[in-house]
Amino acid sequence: MKVRIPFDSLTMAAVVAELQPLVGARLDKIVQTDEVTVVLGFYKGNESYILLSADPNYSRAHLIARRPEGIKPPPRFCADLRRTLSDATLQFVRQRGLDRVMEVGLSAPSGDYQLVAELMGKHSNLILVRQDRSIATAIKYVGPSKSRRPILAGKPYEPPPFEPRPSLLEAKPGDNLREFDGGSPFLAKLIEAGTPLEEVQSSVREGRLAAFYAHGHGAYPLPLGPLGLPFVVRSSLGLALEQSFTGLIESDRAHAQKQGLLKQLSRVLLAREVALLEVRESVDAAKNADRLQLFGQLVLAYQGQIKPGDRALDAWDYEGRPLAVPLRADLTPLENAQRYFDKAKRAKSRADEMLSQEARLDSDARELARWLQEVESTDDPERIKTAFEEAERRRWLNLTPAPARSREERPFEGHAIRELVSPGGWRVLYGENATSNDYLTTKFARPSDLWFHVRGAPSAHVVLATNNQPDRVQRADLEFAARVAVSRSPSKHSGYVSVDYVQKRHVRKPRGSAPGFATYTNEKTLHVET
Repeated sequence: MKVRIPFDSLTMAAVVAELQPLVGARLDKIVQTDEVTVVLGFYKGNESYILLSADPNYSRAHLIARRPEGIKPPPRFCADLRRTLSDATLQFVRQRGLDRVMEVGLSAPSGDYQLVAELMGKHSNLILVRQDRSIATAIKYVGPSKSRRPILAGKPYEPPPFEPRPSLLEAKPGDNLREFDGGSPFLAKLIEAGTPLEEVQSSVREGRLAAFYAHGHGAYPLPLGPLGLPFVVRSSLGLALEQSFTGLIESDRAHAQKQGLLKQLSRVLLAREVALLEVRESVDAAKNADRLQLFGQLVLAYQGQIKPGDRALDAWDYEGRPLAVPLRADLTPLENAQRYFDKAKRAKSRADEMLSQEARLDSDARELARWLQEVESTDDPERIKTAFEEAERRRWLNLTPAPARSREERPFEGHAIRELVSPGGWRVLYGENATSNDYLTTKFARPSDLWFHVRGAPSAHVVLATNNQPDRVQRADLEFAARVAVSRSPSKHSGYVSVDYVQKRHVRKPRGSAPGFATYTNEKTLHVET
């Protein structure tokens, strides 16, 4: 398992020591780079920048090389700091005990303040405290329903309720360092691997902590050799931490993008394989056109032997072989023959189209499988980014992930609505009854979504969610949604069915009409073979 070096109490102590030369500097820049991270720019002969982040996964504080771009317009916390700390001077930077809490003292014309950085994982926060210990502002407000220690403007500031523990400086060899203030699992591993405890303690007391960087693992103020990690010495712990966290965040984002990409490509590949199976069935049917033509001819030739209600005709083909021809009992012999002639004609006319579609889907599925393997085999952020861009270019990423919900929450407010995926990866939904159709059409569907219904007959309401991009939906996806509408209607055995489709903005439900009833205009029509 890959070792990840944490931002622990010892790292905090080293950062605080590194920031001491800035005491007396003037605060002249404040930017907020994301929802939980601010950068303070201090001037004392030259510019220095301190990054403070309450990110639950990457909480940290350290010097950085240059001022980054901030969010525009500045968020509330940034605006509060700018208004309150204008022309402030840095009075002190200190660590509370050996906890992961840093206090930045600032004196401004409006008064004295402490910017407290509580860097404790998911509980991290940045809090500006007035001289009277009331909270001026915080990057995360926490109400009394969420914590026994609420963080709200105007309320008294109370430090985190840490259990009293002896200092790491009082520990003796063999002690469990996790029971000491300043001890961390990583530091314990380092000492167990051979770093003398006395050396660590003297380094903390005398401020002799340095900067060691291990690529892909992180940065730490003590040598990493005992853990077998290859490392280099940096001139500044802040710059080592900046390099470390930049790489870590980029790697984690690439991993998340990789997992999301794998999930989406797998779903689209499955949709392609399903569509390919259906097309191949149509190709087989097209190859069977001559047999359908023969069935029609035999029904005409033997029509005198067919009795009303017969479901099959026992006949002989032109080479004298016995053959059973299926019949529909509700049709006359002439109607049965015409049905076979129509099927043969459609099969022949669609043969070239189906073969072309089969080749296109097969090629696309092979490419999808290749890209899946490519993404699975790499952790390189650049290769993952390239794969993502290629997937977007090929329109493989049309799926919108379903919003997260609790187990107790019923999807679609409990209505019987089913969801499928089209060959191009679009969401296709349909209602299983009249009230579900109403909900799908009037509550769920967006104006730019495509709405399908069998023309002039009852059917399910079918919605293809277009993500506001109806022009990107391909013919195969339209036909897929149309077949869904036919399959959920009494017309599913009718042979050749017309299906209307239109953007949802042109669908209306008249006031007082029965459940499932709707009217529409500006429609286009597809013809679906059943």
